[in-house]
Amino acid sequence: MRISLVIPTLNAGPLLDDVLAGVQRLAGTVFDEMLAIDSGSKDGTIERLQRAGFRIASIQKSDFDHGSTRDRGIAMTTGDIVVLMVQDATPQSPDWLQKMVEPFADPQVAGVWCRQIPRPGCQPVLDRRIRGWPGWGEGVTVKKLPPGKKLAELAPFDQLMLCAFDNVASAMRRSVWERFKLGPRRFGEDIYFGKRVIDAGLAIAHQGGTCVMHSHDRSAWAEGKRTFCDHRNLNGLFGLVGIPTREAVESAIKHATPEHCDYVRSLKLPPEQEAKALRWTEEYVKWQCWGQFLGAKAGARLPGPEGMFYRLLGKRLERGIG
Repeated sequence: MRISLVIPTLNAGPLLDDVLAGVQRLAGTVFDEMLAIDSGSKDGTIERLQRAGFRIASIQKSDFDHGSTRDRGIAMTTGDIVVLMVQDATPQSPDWLQKMVEPFADPQVAGVWCRQIPRPGCQPVLDRRIRGWPGWGEGVTVKKLPPGKKLAELAPFDQLMLCAFDNVASAMRRSVWERFKLGPRRFGEDIYFGKRVIDAGLAIAHQGGTCVMHSHDRSAWAEGKRTFCDHRNLNGLFGLVGIPTREAVESAIKHATPEHCDYVRSLKLPPEQEAKALRWTEEYVKWQCWGQFLGAKAGARLPGPEGMFYRLLGKRLERGIG
């Protein structure tokens, strides 16, 4: 079984060295080929990748698309299993790749994804969220439609939990990818893949026994924009609506803010650090709630002027979302 690695890159910065070190520490099961598909890096990213043994494919930054760019990279490789990573996700153990491919012993498994842990200094509420998702523990969890069930018959949240997949660190069977390409898709190409393979009667495995380190130091507003894009996608794919009305937004902010802030206080951080984290958390809750509400509205593809408003809003908010 040949294994290929594909990573989209753009000005990855010094953190790429940590990622490449994690890849080079792999032992036992290793990659047969490594490809980076780069969107115009100018900071030495390409040179660092080449020194680490990567082949480089270059595209224009304007041509980048989360689904189609990955498809292009996969098509340039030959592995029976293709591993997809991002430029800031670091494997945390030498047997990471071995554990990622183990579930493919089941011929029904189309794809595998793993846990993430946050980087040091991650905002406390994000740290808790990352460590808690998806909440299936440290074993291998295989997700597949129950016998006799169709995906559309399940509740929206149940559909999401069944189809959850994340290309921060994933692996897929090439023969399945050939049936279910990732793009074109500006956002959420991974969950789009997950939905279609589950709907086709295949399985997705979550490998809780290994992980990558991955998180971002974003503003609360930037996290809200990403939540908008997430929930636009989730409504479009599953009909998921987490916060249905403006009144529900206000209620969610009112009830969630104290819970999150109490969690931050429970950590007993130094006073200055705690004050900063509390300010961030209050903004975070606000933009998370509004992002869920507005994103679901945009995902509903409403007709007329209201639909046009949400389409324009979506184009504005998705700018800069990687």
